[in-house]
Amino acid sequence: MLSPSTKKDIRSSYENLKAQLQNFIPRKAQNYLVAEIAKTLAGEYNPKRRILVAEAGTGIGKSMAYLMGSISYALNNNKKVVVSTATVALQEQLIEKDLPLFRRVVPREFSFVLAKGRQRYCCGEKLAAAASAEGHGQQALFTEKPKKTDIDMVNTMYEAYSRGKWNGDRDAWPKSIPDHLWQTIVSDKHTCHSGLAAHRNCPFAKAREHLDKADVVVANHSLLMADLELGGGVILPDPEHALYMIDEAHHLPTVARDFSAASASLVGAASWLEKLNQSASKIANGGDIKRSGRFLDALQSGIQVLIPGLRGIRDMLIGYPLNNDGIYRFADGELPEALHLESKEMQKAAKKANQSLAKLNDLISERVKDGELASRLAEPLLAESAFFLQRLENLEKVWTLMAQPNSDKGAPLARWIQKCPERESDLIVHVSPLEIGWRLDQLLWSRAAGVCLLSATLRALNSFTYFCRQVGLDENDGTKFLALPSPFNYQENARLVVPAMPCEPQDEKFTSHLPDILMEYIEGETATLVLFSSYWQMNQVAEKMRADIKKLGWHLHVQGEASRTSILEAHRTCCEKGQISILFGTGSFSEGLDLPGEQLTNLIITKIPFAVPTSPVEEAHAEYLERKGGNAFIQISVPEASKKLVQSAGRLLRKEQDSGRVVLLDRRVVTRRYGKALLDSFPPFKRVIEH
Repeated sequence: MLSPSTKKDIRSSYENLKAQLQNFIPRKAQNYLVAEIAKTLAGEYNPKRRILVAEAGTGIGKSMAYLMGSISYALNNNKKVVVSTATVALQEQLIEKDLPLFRRVVPREFSFVLAKGRQRYCCGEKLAAAASAEGHGQQALFTEKPKKTDIDMVNTMYEAYSRGKWNGDRDAWPKSIPDHLWQTIVSDKHTCHSGLAAHRNCPFAKAREHLDKADVVVANHSLLMADLELGGGVILPDPEHALYMIDEAHHLPTVARDFSAASASLVGAASWLEKLNQSASKIANGGDIKRSGRFLDALQSGIQVLIPGLRGIRDMLIGYPLNNDGIYRFADGELPEALHLESKEMQKAAKKANQSLAKLNDLISERVKDGELASRLAEPLLAESAFFLQRLENLEKVWTLMAQPNSDKGAPLARWIQKCPERESDLIVHVSPLEIGWRLDQLLWSRAAGVCLLSATLRALNSFTYFCRQVGLDENDGTKFLALPSPFNYQENARLVVPAMPCEPQDEKFTSHLPDILMEYIEGETATLVLFSSYWQMNQVAEKMRADIKKLGWHLHVQGEASRTSILEAHRTCCEKGQISILFGTGSFSEGLDLPGEQLTNLIITKIPFAVPTSPVEEAHAEYLERKGGNAFIQISVPEASKKLVQSAGRLLRKEQDSGRVVLLDRRVVTRRYGKALLDSFPPFKRVIEH
């Protein structure tokens, strides 16, 4: 139950917020969302299942709602709050605007911090070694001979770090740091950890201290998954003591699936294994050969199975018929018997090599701790072994998944090979789960102190069923569900127009008709966004329309012709001057684009955004559903298109006073059976269906 003190804190923070903001508009939906979040976290609906799935329409103010509902409860109940987002833009908004504002209005003190993965920080000891005047560190740490510009940059960074002018955060360095250079100094879990005294003040260790002390941690979905895969509580707070506010939650299934996938090359892996074989004795000597001898033998015997094995698998697979994208996918994830047997051998050998090298790494660390080995001699060895350890861990993961037999329960793994873009004769092996819900349940839903999943678009076709299936929740498992409509007056302020069209999008003449139709629907409008289903179609239409648009004195801004920021800036400038401005974009412009007021009054969607299952994972998922007697188009494509249409339509009204129209040039919403469900999932715009 919610304690009187939590209720009091929430009420006070709301009253203070009203006083702080000049144009504050009280919203029933926001108040209701705050209450439902707090009640769910307090276990009022289900003490064993403190999970809320909430779709909150544009304009409700959901970020302030979940901060108000969760932080007050957490501070009164000795819990931490983890806010996870999908985009950098929302992280920045939370850290720079929402959390500082909330800190001013809440009655209790609290601290917040932005969490980043280890790979965003340098290792202080590696940086010192790479910048060492003698150059010993440089030769050992750099995978290839460093250029003068690399050495100069490392020295500049080291000087700034030593003087406390830089905190070792890659994002805080004023210039772009090349990847090959960053890899030589980046923090890694094998060498840069608090078990070694010299590393206790490294940038990531300091960042961890701030994380451990903070009441609210802002992360992204990738870091959340990284922490959970490590067992939880390694980077972020322990799940059992954390309340997770997962914003932009519609992105979570894809991020979680990608995180559980793995890939590795065959010839490329054999090449770095040869280098490891050459370095193995040197690494073992650092760990004292008397103690490390047996681990060196095990490492080398593992490598001696892997190198010929990987090359043999390449020879076995090189003749497989690759498609136009250079891919061959194994139907139903089933491997030929010979490849399955080889995969099991590779998994055993990779595990043996990985464990043996980890032991050698530990022995070097122990000698440093015991004062038997100088840190300056150990650092290059630890850095080198860590470089190979990360690759061995990935190699083991790939072959473990390749060797895993398909289960009778649940979806199989998607398995495919792909031509390597860097090496003509090489192949990359890929493995990915199709459904991730069971894993999310195992890692998070069944462990967390409380979870709220929030987004403006969680439902597909006005139902949570599709999202539940993706993330492993059930509408009858005790999870609380909430759909709060936007406070905007859609009927008064917006129209959805479906024009009479000469043909439907699947007709080959459709693209050639678009320029004339678009000119008709752009005319008389000052700010237009046209969303296309492909770059190809967008560029074709732009080329045909460019001359006419220029002749009329209008301004056309096409995605890809400049950076997203500069395109939007140019569009905004035109709008401010009262000039007619037209934006052409693809799917990525349908989300996260904020063009309020006069910056967008006319949104044209050329076709229903049906995703063709082109990636091997999507193809495999469709194949699995069809095999089970389902219909992949109805079960995946239509719900996904419904969500994307709602996201696209969400670009139009960003503030209460905004107005305009959405023009959908796809008659299938009228002519197909699934069309009505798609139309009904739109916000309640006034509809104009032309005949």
